[in-house]
Amino acid sequence: MKPETGRPEPGARLRLRGRIPEHDVARKYSRENQRLLAVWAADCALRVLPFFEKAYPDDERPRKAIKACRAWARTGVFRMADIRGASLAAHAAARRAKRRPSACLAARSAGHAVATAHVPQHAFGAAGYALKAVLAAFPATGEGRAERERRWQASRLASGLRREFLKRVVTRRERGRIRATVCKDRDF
Repeated sequence: MKPETGRPEPGARLRLRGRIPEHDVARKYSRENQRLLAVWAADCALRVLPFFEKAYPDDERPRKAIKACRAWARTGVFRMADIRGASLAAHAAARRAKRRPSACLAARSAGHAVATAHVPQHAFGAAGYALKAVLAAFPATGEGRAERERRWQASRLASGLRREFLKRVVTRRERGRIRATVCKDRDF
């Protein structure tokens, strides 16, 4: 460990009871891939944002989170207070919408999209919540719509990131219903 930063020496390996330290996990993705994931996550969130805006037309917090995500991806300017504030605001909007599941999940998708600027893996959360929003919005036909949405999501990523997405964000049948899940493991 470097005493001045508390971070490991280059090439050192740390083990923390099944969890990889955040600074090691973030290195899994290059800055360029993180930006690509952020734009993609914003696109995923934007596709389901109408579920939220139809129910809460005067609440702009999820849309502002998506805009903040795009601004970071475009400029690379990162201010933790701004990113965290936009993410927390979108999640607060989701809590407000808890009685309308598709609206709530769409706001969560926006909150995860902007958080991609801080931790790249949040992009997969944005995609997962977008799939859940589709399933909640269309309970009778959600399975086909969610699979189409997942294919759309996958088609927008470069092949290496696409493989990671297909591994991380899955749909499966449980108790007669289709569910979207973000799979996590030690390197997530």
